[in-house]
Amino acid sequence: MFDGLRFTHWQPELRPDGIVVLTLDRADQHVNALSQAVLDELDRLVERIAIEKPAGVVIRSGKAAGFIPGADIREFQEFDSKGTVLDAIRRGQQVFQKLAELPCPTVAAIHGHCMGGGTELSLACRYRVASNHDSTRIGLPEVKLGIYPGWGGSVRLPKLVGAPAAFDMMLTGRALSAKAAQAIGLVDRVTEPALLLDAAIELARRGTTRPFRQRFMGWATNLWPVRQILAPMLVRQVARKARKEHYPAPYALIDTWRRSGGPIEARLKAEARSVAKLAQTPTARNLIRVFFLQERLKGLGGKEHGISRVHVVGAGVMGGDIAAWCALKGFEVTLQDRGMEYVQPALARADKLFEKRVKDESKREQTRARLRPDVEGAGVAEADLVIEAIFENLDAKRALYARLEETLRPEALLVSNTSSIPLAELRAELRHPARFAGLHYFNPVAMMPLVEIVRHDAMDPATERRLAAFCRAIDKLPVPVAGTPGFLVNRILMPYLLEAITCYSEGIPGAAIDQAALKFGMPMGPIELADTVGLDVAASVGRILADFLKLPIPPGLESKLESGKRGRKDGEGLYKWENGKAVKPPLPKGYEAPEDLTDRLILPLLNEAVACLHEGVVADADLLDAGVIFGTGFAPFRGGPIAHIRATGPGKLKARLEQLSVRHGERFLPRPGWDALTG
Repeated sequence: MFDGLRFTHWQPELRPDGIVVLTLDRADQHVNALSQAVLDELDRLVERIAIEKPAGVVIRSGKAAGFIPGADIREFQEFDSKGTVLDAIRRGQQVFQKLAELPCPTVAAIHGHCMGGGTELSLACRYRVASNHDSTRIGLPEVKLGIYPGWGGSVRLPKLVGAPAAFDMMLTGRALSAKAAQAIGLVDRVTEPALLLDAAIELARRGTTRPFRQRFMGWATNLWPVRQILAPMLVRQVARKARKEHYPAPYALIDTWRRSGGPIEARLKAEARSVAKLAQTPTARNLIRVFFLQERLKGLGGKEHGISRVHVVGAGVMGGDIAAWCALKGFEVTLQDRGMEYVQPALARADKLFEKRVKDESKREQTRARLRPDVEGAGVAEADLVIEAIFENLDAKRALYARLEETLRPEALLVSNTSSIPLAELRAELRHPARFAGLHYFNPVAMMPLVEIVRHDAMDPATERRLAAFCRAIDKLPVPVAGTPGFLVNRILMPYLLEAITCYSEGIPGAAIDQAALKFGMPMGPIELADTVGLDVAASVGRILADFLKLPIPPGLESKLESGKRGRKDGEGLYKWENGKAVKPPLPKGYEAPEDLTDRLILPLLNEAVACLHEGVVADADLLDAGVIFGTGFAPFRGGPIAHIRATGPGKLKARLEQLSVRHGERFLPRPGWDALTG
């Protein structure tokens, strides 16, 4: 059937039963990202299959890691720079449509990751079978890149599973397990990994009939009148999470679906035009840049870390949650504190985490068994990594290190989760400072992706590499930073938080301050964030950084702490808190916030980012932007602080800082480094 055709990425096989198995094994990559070369070969294969009319076609992956992670994003960037995005989208649509129109049954055999273009390819098949392995995840995450599925995914998925389930996937970018995908009708069968090919071949031979309810939902929820009713509901749902001016893709997806009808070719053209237009927006370009920043952080340390046993000292919120996370990710962990009464709450929190993240009861028990209380500290002698997470006191930490070094193994690493104490002071009395570093996690550990690897002048470069690899092993993003006070994230975040509290002390309502930050694109307002972090923590870090950054502590903060109102954990801080949510008093009728409020909040953050780059706290602007985005949630659609400064104009922002310094004080004076960006 395929005589005379040569392929680089696809391996076609005609079985004796007449089934063609197409195995994708991209030759130049370790994953099957869909490049134009891969699609061109698939096009030639599909054309030959259409002529030969085999009994069926099964598409599978030749990569152990998974099916298809999506389109080749680097190629997508190239198309954007050349102005050929629409052509590339239409090309992919045409190949998949030819696949969909084959007269024989077609089956996608999915194991491991199946994302974006991979899911769209599977949607162009008649059937889908997936392995029940934990690694199998099926999703359409394009919204996270500022676009939406453009190779027919937004056209086919609502028809297959019904609009509500389809939009839940596309608007959130959430990936589904094989079982969850089967429940909504995205997958026809689920099987053991070893039986995947056999199940796919059987499905191609015999077919299957989808349940009536799934077929009805696919038909009924896409009727014109129903689309006109559902679309505004979906818009309201999106508006609660994202502003249209910040993230236009979800709104464009809903609107295109609402308006488009007729034959599939017309709907595919509407999809292509909409996605191509989105691809040219600053939001999409910045979010794609953030994607590559994330990939850079993932690749910093390689895979070799030599760590299997972790010992954590300090079972408070941070230490206990770090220990639980390491156990969840497969490490043997011992957790030490002064007594079991301090360890027990951490174990209770760990149980809640395991219950949420590990659905299989037997695997959950194995995970629990990896986390052991260790009041006596016996685990230090066996640990490959010891993490200190006690309270922020230099003398206490030094005394602890002296005791730990008595039993620490020669090749073991010792790290501190300090949030603000300079590493040069912490390592001053260590016997082996080369194997010491900062490993600064962020709260809540299970949700925040970033970890700062904090350097000092006596640290061995191998220590940094091992820690970066360890961070990847626990699904965290490492960013190496200098050991100056506050490191990177807290140093940049603190001027923003302190200025917000200063505005609050001047009588500007907290809700107005938070609204200004949200309008800029921050994920949470600074007043709510200060209460969430804890006013005691903000004050503690603020005191350490106040002299270094020449920042005043806002009036009224100490009195809040003296009255025991630290924020969310006490039920009251700058806001009152009920059921874990801030109760924000409504703004007075007709209230207008000061015209410079947003600048007062954001410019101190940008000012400190410039200073950090100038001082070499991180190696370059990309690492700074990545650290601040993943460590603070800084508006990803703006590309990071330095990217935002360059897009807005460094000279313009520097001049604005000078104006604010005249109006509000010297804390707004431009920090060193602006002229380098201006030039």
